[in-house]
Amino acid sequence: MLNIHVLLNPAHPDTGVALLTALLLGLVHGVVPDEHTWPITFSYAMGSYSTRRGLFAGLLFSLTFTLQRAIACELAWYGLSHWMQNDNLNRILLIIIGVLMTAGSGLMQEKEKETSHRHPVLDGLTSSMPALHGFIAGWGFGAFALILYTTLAPAMPSAAWGWLPGALFGLGTAIVQATAGAFFGHLAASRKLSTKDLRSLALFTAARTLRFGGIAYVAAGLSSILWPELAHWQLNTHIPIYGIDHLDIPLIIAITGVAIVGLGSFFFRLRQLSSLPHSQ
Repeated sequence: MLNIHVLLNPAHPDTGVALLTALLLGLVHGVVPDEHTWPITFSYAMGSYSTRRGLFAGLLFSLTFTLQRAIACELAWYGLSHWMQNDNLNRILLIIIGVLMTAGSGLMQEKEKETSHRHPVLDGLTSSMPALHGFIAGWGFGAFALILYTTLAPAMPSAAWGWLPGALFGLGTAIVQATAGAFFGHLAASRKLSTKDLRSLALFTAARTLRFGGIAYVAAGLSSILWPELAHWQLNTHIPIYGIDHLDIPLIIAITGVAIVGLGSFFFRLRQLSSLPHSQ
């Protein structure tokens, strides 16, 4: 029977165990707070201000993330994973993702200025942003990617199977992130506000989360380039739970982006709107 130690440190697994491990690792990855998932999912799901659209935002992000992991695992099967194990690539990706998040913030602000509830061009752009984010963020390299590319993908019997661990890993992440997206969308939609105020609440929260999250990403990327030792900085939290057993830059970005900026903005704006008269 598999245990957490086998999942996080698999050694020479057969095909069936490798595929199951990939799926379970994807579920764990979807739960663990990191800079590649939660700030982005939260932002676009809140901006959707509905359970259904929030689920769609989380699912769209995760499906393109899944596509990236499948492609990367196929490359790893051919022995090309060392191209992705590059600290400079991770640092550059942080900057790119940060710029995209800042651009997403601008789109959310423009939508908030619109008097109508629907704007075809802006809606199309904001709807496609999670997909772009998911594909780019997936190229980041961490502990999960290391297991996928160096152990699980090479365990596949042929090139025709090489992509499958990445696809199953992405599926596990998609299950969790789509559920989280639906929850965040529901959180925005469940407030007893007028449609106009609800829209303002959701877009204000999303715009601030993307803006300050984007700044944090760019700052982390630039700092890691200027001071490489920062990229590997860790502080033991003594919490025996994988993903939060140590404090590092990715965890700080996730906590700051969602817990502090995201939820802080949500309740700040909610308090503002609740104090004003509005119609249902």
